[in-house]
Amino acid sequence: MTLKKDFLWGGAVAANQCEGAWNEDGKGISTSDCMTASYHGKVREYTDGILEGKYYPNHQGIDFYHRYQEDIALFAQMGFKCFRTSIAWTRIYPNGDELEPNEKGLQFYDRLFDECLKYGIEPVVTISHYETPYMLVKRYGSWRNRKMIEFYLRFCKTIFKRYRNKVKYWMTFNEINVINFHPAMTSGIRIGEDENFYQVIYQAAHYELVASAEAVKLGHEINADFKIGMMMMYPTFYGETCKPEDQLCAMRQIDEQYYYSDVQVRGYYSNKAKAMWKKHQVQIECSEADILSLKEGKVDYIGFSYYNSNVASTRPELGLTDGNMVNAVKNPFLKVSDWGWQIDPIGLRLAMNNLYDRYQIPLFIVENGLGAVDKVNEDGTINDDYRIAYLREHIKAMKAAVEEDGVDLMGYTPWGPIDLVSCGTGEMKKRYGFIYVDRDDEGNGTLKRSKKKSFEWYQRVIASNGEELD
Repeated sequence: MTLKKDFLWGGAVAANQCEGAWNEDGKGISTSDCMTASYHGKVREYTDGILEGKYYPNHQGIDFYHRYQEDIALFAQMGFKCFRTSIAWTRIYPNGDELEPNEKGLQFYDRLFDECLKYGIEPVVTISHYETPYMLVKRYGSWRNRKMIEFYLRFCKTIFKRYRNKVKYWMTFNEINVINFHPAMTSGIRIGEDENFYQVIYQAAHYELVASAEAVKLGHEINADFKIGMMMMYPTFYGETCKPEDQLCAMRQIDEQYYYSDVQVRGYYSNKAKAMWKKHQVQIECSEADILSLKEGKVDYIGFSYYNSNVASTRPELGLTDGNMVNAVKNPFLKVSDWGWQIDPIGLRLAMNNLYDRYQIPLFIVENGLGAVDKVNEDGTINDDYRIAYLREHIKAMKAAVEEDGVDLMGYTPWGPIDLVSCGTGEMKKRYGFIYVDRDDEGNGTLKRSKKKSFEWYQRVIASNGEELD
């Protein structure tokens, strides 16, 4: 078994990290607009509104809003079959609770999707990608409030109808399980010290899960050909040793992630999920209608991000290393990125097997990549051999999961095919792209686009359907 002939090679971005134009053409403020820049490895500050004297890198992004034609043309040169992006909720509903959408926002995505389709590139759209309308946070408490389901579904209905003949592939929420780690960044939720953290998280997540299920049903009613998936951050976990308690620790860590995918794929809360509620003294407000919605709104596929693996241990005194949303014990057998993320291609193969064995529905790797400091040489070239090496080994592992293990895989969209603002830190120097963008951490630069060495390499990978990797 080799990769399918219609395998979806491409790249992935998020509107809030690349578009810029944060207050143009009627766009409202989102939570991502309230995220400041930070220093190397530090999580960004989420401020209460836009404050003077703070730097918000998402406000300009890489100006994709005005340069998308140039960027899509470069993606087409690489041979992209698909392009994953998101629709900024506040471009369509500036405050989130309006009854009528913002036509100028809708028109922008018409132009963007038309530009993709001109080159035969399928849009893959994340509906909500870490950018909740800020006014929904202020007026309703964001996803603490059941009314968010109504607002989200109005947004979904608008974009499903508008783009029903332009977009086939959708995902309801980006990395839905990351609410466990960063509720402010993912959903605009701050949790007080006097609150039961898990009560807030699991109740908010319940409303998101119901909203996701209702969106799946709605989308299929509007266009039966829609493929609507979930999206999770997958952190492969190893027990530090073969000590049974370490293995239990690893199991518990990954179970906290399966909590979300179990509901979205199977359509109900597992006994283990209910045991988690009991353990954390959580009472979920869940109606009979909610239970039916979850059952009827199961997703068509699983989109997931994978950057690094993690080690779980019963020894809390051990030093931690960084990773995508998760800090875990350092693995002595792995090298790390410039940001301390543990590089583990085999962990991707294990992730694919774990997910496919558990659920038996198609998978889609919608984020994978290496954030690194790139040097521009005097002649303008950028030799990012380290990025090529990272992606090559992960694609090999991906292919092994398909060809040797029988995993059903739809596509592969590495993160940040063009440099953009880092989600976690707000930096520009943490670069992922095949395309370099002249912008620094203070917002200086011409925004000029330049091809890195990896550009032509990925072009060959796609042209050969993953057979030519050197």
